[in-house]
Amino acid sequence: MSVINTSKNEGAFARTIFFMLILRKGTKNPCPMPRFQKDSDGSLLSANPDNYFTETPPKILTFDIETTPIIAYSWGPKWEANLIEVIEESKILSFSAKWLGGEHVTKGWINYKGYRNGLKDDRAIVKDIWELLDKSDIIITQNGIDFDLRTVNSRFIYHGLNPPSPYKVIDTKREAKKYLRLPSNSLDDIGAYFGLGRKQEHEGFPLWKKCMEGDRKAWKKMLSYNRNDVLLTEKLYLKLRPWLKTHPNISSLVFDQTCPKCGSASLQSRGYHRTHVALYHSYQCQKCGGWSRSVAQGGQKASMVNTQ
Repeated sequence: MSVINTSKNEGAFARTIFFMLILRKGTKNPCPMPRFQKDSDGSLLSANPDNYFTETPPKILTFDIETTPIIAYSWGPKWEANLIEVIEESKILSFSAKWLGGEHVTKGWINYKGYRNGLKDDRAIVKDIWELLDKSDIIITQNGIDFDLRTVNSRFIYHGLNPPSPYKVIDTKREAKKYLRLPSNSLDDIGAYFGLGRKQEHEGFPLWKKCMEGDRKAWKKMLSYNRNDVLLTEKLYLKLRPWLKTHPNISSLVFDQTCPKCGSASLQSRGYHRTHVALYHSYQCQKCGGWSRSVAQGGQKASMVNTQ
């Protein structure tokens, strides 16, 4: 197997892409790009037949969990977490996950075989989460680095699972704090600020308590709440995407001369960018608005890289 239709001075680049394709998750063979291929957000883009790509676009998953509280003895006072003995550790109550441009799944304990009122077992739900993360190239979360991913990692180990295959993480809360100055970095407030929508209202902790007691109406509200958080997080990610200087390079996973943020081939040349060591072509994506560059000297192609 080899990548074909490459000029002599593109040989090194072609070999690099060849090994990337072999190592790519779920990819067995490199293949020439068809005239049209789905973009990383599910839309169709026109492809240059002289470029090459992996068999599937990067798998980008927006992800969120809800958990049960820790149950413990405490002498109080109420406003201090002075726990004497933990009776029950926190468990994963539900999750929602959506592939960018693809399917959306939301599940809680109530959706699993063998569930009955009062049963508190997250083994099956943890296994489903592990399988989703194992298939992912990039995970999109809101506060997931500090909460969701640490929580699921803890439950993976608890249930005897090995780490899922490596993935990159984009935490919209951290990215908002890094690049923006907003009144608040909560998902609800950022969503309202940019007109993306708001978190779904609920009665607070009693909803979690009712779910743990097996209340089916409460479960319906919980799953709807969890699902809405993922939809809102995905909208926020797409709003922030062109501003993320450290966004994982989609171009290196899709094909050459595409936007490194969204994978679109719709790039507009915007002059040059000079550094102390090289001269670069500057491009702006006509789809997501992000900026990128590629080496302009020496007549050799290079993967697009983020500049903003």
